[in-house]
Amino acid sequence: MPTGLVMRSTGSRYLVRGEDGSRHECVARGNLRIKGWKSTNPVAVGDRVEYLPQLSDEEVGSIMELHDRTNYLVRKSVNLSHHKHVIAANLDQALLLVTVARPRTSFGFIDRILVTAETYQVPVVVVVNKVDDLDEEEQDRLFELVDVYQEAGYDVVMTAALQGKGLKEIKDLLAGKVTLVVGHSGVGKSTLVNAIDPDLDLHTLEISEASGKGQHTTTNAEMYEVAAIKAERPTFIIDTPGIKGFGLVDLDASHIGDQFPEMFKLKGDCRFNDCLHKDEPGCAVRKAVEEGHVAESRYRSYIDMLNGVEEDSPYRTE
Repeated sequence: MPTGLVMRSTGSRYLVRGEDGSRHECVARGNLRIKGWKSTNPVAVGDRVEYLPQLSDEEVGSIMELHDRTNYLVRKSVNLSHHKHVIAANLDQALLLVTVARPRTSFGFIDRILVTAETYQVPVVVVVNKVDDLDEEEQDRLFELVDVYQEAGYDVVMTAALQGKGLKEIKDLLAGKVTLVVGHSGVGKSTLVNAIDPDLDLHTLEISEASGKGQHTTTNAEMYEVAAIKAERPTFIIDTPGIKGFGLVDLDASHIGDQFPEMFKLKGDCRFNDCLHKDEPGCAVRKAVEEGHVAESRYRSYIDMLNGVEEDSPYRTE
């Protein structure tokens, strides 16, 4: 039975790419749910599957078996609070697209995605898009954002997709890999993908002048093969719907701080092994925040997550 790659998931139908590059519309057969999982989607984009090929346009193929995942990125299900929704699986990396204006991406949103990615072993590059049209105050916010995440240990790339700025660096990052592109609506995910490979022609919409926010153009995560990038292995990009909020799942309080790399490095210097970095004496993390070695915005995000603060708090919607 051939092995394939799930490139699109729409309801009960899946687009599977065979190893020879062929495409097959398939339905899932049998019990494919992973034991112990409460997931809204048992098969996700990026999954490796065993399948029966589609033999004609009038018939559909069948997904018979789901391979183990090397990693995945999940969020809390919008409709089922106790379930998770797998955004994509088997990722080499994720590009987190953010903007400092039109729309503005909050530190809280960025940190929730980074913490989730750390939890599920997905490397992330922070891409700050639309850096070509910023006033002086917005430039200051740009430099602050870049400093915060570089100091935390993340690679940060600045782009202006429509002008072609930073595209070579992005193409080099993507070559031969499976990459998830994630971020708010309106930050330019589809525009960036189109700039990398115009033949993909992903649909884009302008920012709403009334709200200053992006409008949804992608309704489901979908994988695209990027023919414009030549590498030893095929290059794949997974475009995702714009994410308004990002609910954390499968994280307990004692492990949240470990997903902040700059805080995790200091954990061994705390007086107590089970320090939560709140009000315990001898806390190395709080001392580092006070001395400016850990960004206050990152620490505030951590405390919010620890306290279960939802993303619609004033801090998250500034």
